[in-house]
Amino acid sequence: MSPQLSQVVGGATRPLTAAFSRRGMQTVTMIPGDGIGPEISNAVMKIFEAAKAPIQWEERNVTAIQGPGGRWMIPPDCKESMDTSKIGLKGPLKTPIAAGHPSMNLLLRKTFDLYANVRPCVSIEGYKTPYTDVNLVTIRENTEGEYSGIEHLIVEGVVQSIKLITEDASRRIAEYAFEYARNNQRSSVTAVHKANIMRMSDGLFLRKCREVAENYKDIKFTEMYLDTVCLNMVQDPTQFDVLVMPNLYGDILSDLCAGLIGGLGVTPSGNIGANGVAIFESVHGTAPDIAGLDMANPTALILSAVMMLRHMGLHDIGNNIQNACFDTIRDKKVLTKDLGGNSKCSEFTDDICRRVQDM
Repeated sequence: MSPQLSQVVGGATRPLTAAFSRRGMQTVTMIPGDGIGPEISNAVMKIFEAAKAPIQWEERNVTAIQGPGGRWMIPPDCKESMDTSKIGLKGPLKTPIAAGHPSMNLLLRKTFDLYANVRPCVSIEGYKTPYTDVNLVTIRENTEGEYSGIEHLIVEGVVQSIKLITEDASRRIAEYAFEYARNNQRSSVTAVHKANIMRMSDGLFLRKCREVAENYKDIKFTEMYLDTVCLNMVQDPTQFDVLVMPNLYGDILSDLCAGLIGGLGVTPSGNIGANGVAIFESVHGTAPDIAGLDMANPTALILSAVMMLRHMGLHDIGNNIQNACFDTIRDKKVLTKDLGGNSKCSEFTDDICRRVQDM
């Protein structure tokens, strides 16, 4: 495993509080999700048990319900659990397309003001992809932009969707990106934008990034158009380190970067909130075609759980689980189908458990 790998699959340093001390059990809200979600969630819980992680799981299901006035909301028991634990781990959630309730992922972000989406993308030794030395982090503003949900019918056949960019949210995500770079020994931050076209909205985002950069002279700051980043990324991803961007750009670019290291099935993700709340998640789909068949690959959720442990200050346990996972992949003897093998999810999980118990 490269020395950078342990560093990058983590989060910005967060001071421990009494609720997140190293002593005693710490409660984490587990949202298993849909499709293969319960299977990969069970895999993570089994690995945590093998690693003797001091985590007590509080399982909650998340489905959209309508509250007063028809407002969509998450179930009260889930909100209460998250308000208490402050930390969640989430499997994939299904969302209806162009109908029904809004995205549950979006609803969770809005409910807990999870303003920063953090996705480390690092090449995994032993897992062959066209690129072998990817080591970058995308940091996406998670609350506004085109995903603000502000759209309406102007006249029949014409729909308007409003892109919302605010000074406060732009400054907040820029500050998070530079703090992340500093705390994780990263050397540069690139602001991704289209201010040449959307001069007011992206222009505001870019100005806030420039202002924040003035307070971080130890971090190199660059700015680049989204289309140029995409072009350069597939030519040579090693030129990038930490990238910060508005919501829609982050959604697209973070998936592109995941493709460089083998896909969403091996990419961790964390959503960081303003009030100490954080939800870590696998960002792949629910894969209903293989749900219940013991064929799912739990790697993304395992690595997201490692991010969670580091966020909570449990670095040693996180390192052990990550190393056991990467050792299993590098060994190539017990891999799920999408990783190039023929093993079951349970067999892959058991091999990681065996390795982590030996550490």
